[in-house]
This record gives sequence, structure tokens and C-alpha cells, in this order.
Amino acid sequence: MKVLVIHNMHKKGSSSGDDQVFKSESQLIERYGNNEVITYTVTNDTFNEGNIFTKLKLTFGMFWSFDNYKKVKDIIKKENPDIIHIHTFFPLLSPSILYAVKRCHKKVICTLHDTRLVCPCAASIRNGELCNKCQDGKYLRIFKYKCFKNSRVMSLALAMIFKYHRIRKSFYKQIDRYICLNSEQMSLLEKTGYDKKKMIKKYNFVEEDFNREEVDFDSLKKEYKLPERYVVFYGRIGEEKGIKVLVKAWNKINDIPLVVMGSGPWEEAFKKWADKKENVHYLGYMKRDNCMSIVEHGEFVVFPSIWYEGCAMVVLETESMGKPLIATDVGFASEAIVDGKNGYKFKMKDDKEMVEKVRLLWNDEEHIREMSKYARKDFEEKYTARDNYNQLMRIYEDVLAE
Repeated sequence: MKVLVIHNMHKKGSSSGDDQVFKSESQLIERYGNNEVITYTVTNDTFNEGNIFTKLKLTFGMFWSFDNYKKVKDIIKKENPDIIHIHTFFPLLSPSILYAVKRCHKKVICTLHDTRLVCPCAASIRNGELCNKCQDGKYLRIFKYKCFKNSRVMSLALAMIFKYHRIRKSFYKQIDRYICLNSEQMSLLEKTGYDKKKMIKKYNFVEEDFNREEVDFDSLKKEYKLPERYVVFYGRIGEEKGIKVLVKAWNKINDIPLVVMGSGPWEEAFKKWADKKENVHYLGYMKRDNCMSIVEHGEFVVFPSIWYEGCAMVVLETESMGKPLIATDVGFASEAIVDGKNGYKFKMKDDKEMVEKVRLLWNDEEHIREMSKYARKDFEEKYTARDNYNQLMRIYEDVLAE
């Protein structure tokens, strides 16, 4: 089978979840079967590094990118792929690529890594609270509340883009199958008017030890002065990942070490706070292999996210290493965590309950060991590369047979 995989990268070297999945899944399709993969990507660096004229051109292109429309059609005519799999199309690819595919009489599959087809801003968050009001298509409230990057101009542009394509039913008619990453995402889409028959749930996967370098943990431990036992948070240092909840929780915890790895818009403020806490070790951005080694030697991972995580790689990676999680009860984590088996859940933004669960698990090393076995078993049953490949091929074949 020949597959054209299309994706709008965040930036070069990005560790964003959808960028990771695009790369690993594209490799997976070729490695496990007699398949050929062609990729077409753009990167947001083109916009970020462009001059004012380039940025104006690309902004208008977010409505309809003639360049990407033509390039996608040309690739399809030249390569004649059996199927087209799109990951992220916003902002630079634009919905025009959906029309390019359909006008070449090919099938389109989209993996929905976020809630953008429900909330144009993709996060379903406003002022730190979950928000799905734009399910009704009245996108001017995005402008009213400056939902997109806290800018009225950019919010108005986004509202107009999605209003135009909602009127044209671009996302309803031009996509043959939506790959959803959890049940809650499917429910949100259905409430927004999407056809449930076009939806299918498929989790992401983790490629175990694939190209992973050997890491000397003892040297890492010495370099960063890590304690013997510790809890881990790793990922983006931003509001949607529950950083405020994490801070509130550890303001109540002075006797349990926390190791934090990651970067993001709040890292400067977070570092100032962490520097005042003797039991918080903020390591900043870490090379992936080093990060995984530190997680592997921790007791468990905390994941206080406050938005609809699709299929959080943090959860999958943690389970692949046989580590329990303490996670918020929304989005993917709500169905991934079985209370008392592979971790504990707590009510979203409830830092008091988070503290209770952290203390409960930290003080029961035997339970940590039991949970670790269950976490690893859960990973083997749900998130392996081979199983993911088989699911993906079934999806492709089913769509092609329609």
C-alpha cells in the first residue's frame, strides 16, 4: 500500500505530541508491512521567521493555501497513493488540502490530536477553565474573549477562517474517517454535529527502546543531585498541563522530592518558585534519553493536565517503563487510569485531592511495585507498535473498501 502522510509541524526539533506521532507512525507503516510512505510537511518556522510580507501572505493562506493545495494535488498525481492520512493541517496547510485530496478522488483520514474541530483554538480552555461553547459555530466569541494568543486581531482571523469552513462544511464532508484518541473526544465531536459512523478510536503507541541510547543514570543522578526516591513531572511547562495545580500541591508538600523536566511559556516563573523549594528539582529541558532514564528511576509520575489530552505520550511512556501515574480525571487519562491498579485519578484542578493521592502512593512502596506490574501489563495490551500498526491497516482497508 502506498500512503501519503501530511502534517503541519510545530517547529524544527519539536517534541510536541502530534509531531512525535507523525514521525513514529510514518516509520511504523513502512517498517511493519510491505508499504511505501510519502510525506509532505510544512513547519511553523516559515511563519515565525518570515518578514511582515511573508506573514501577511501566510495569514491569508490560513483561509485557503493555494500553494499547498497545488503541491498536494501534484504529489497525488505523480505518486498516485492509495490513501491520504493527515495529522495536523492548521495553520499553514489550511483546509484547502482536504479539497485537493477529494478532487483527486482519493480517501482522506485525519488523526485528531486535539479538539480543534470543536474549538478552533484547539485546547478547549478559556481563562483556565474547560470551554466548548463554540460547538454551536458562533465563533465571534473567540474575538470577544481574545481566545487565540490573547489577541483580538488573531482571534478575529481564526474565527473567520473556521466560520467560512463551517459554512462550507469542509470538516464534515471532506474527511472520510476521523481517528479519535479517546472516548471523550468522540463524544465532543458527536455533540458538535460530526457523523459518529465516521469516527474510530485508536490510541497512540510507544516504540520501546527504538534508537534509544544507553544512559549512565548514576552520572545523571550525581550531576543533578537527585535524591534516592522522587516523584516525576515531565512535559510542557504551561497552563494546560496543570502547572498551577502542581505548584499548589507541592506548596503543601515539603517532604516528598519532585523532579520536573520540560520547557514552555511558564518556565521562568516556575524556576523562580522551584528555587525556593528544597524538595523540588527543576532540570529544565532534557535530552529525551536522559529524561526517560530519570523517569525510569523515579517512583511514579504526576500528570495534573487541565485540558482534553488526546492520547498523552506521557501516559504511554510512563506505562512502558512500568511506572504508575497520578493523573487528572479528564480526557485520555480518565480512561487510561484504573484507580488503584496503574495509578490514581483526582478531580481536575483539585490540588488537595492530588496531595492526598501523592501521599497515599508515596507511603506504600509495596503498592507502587504492584501498580508498576499492572502499568506494564496495560501498556503491552494497548499501546504497542505492532498492535497499532494492525489497527491502522484495518482502518485504511475499511475506508478503501467503502
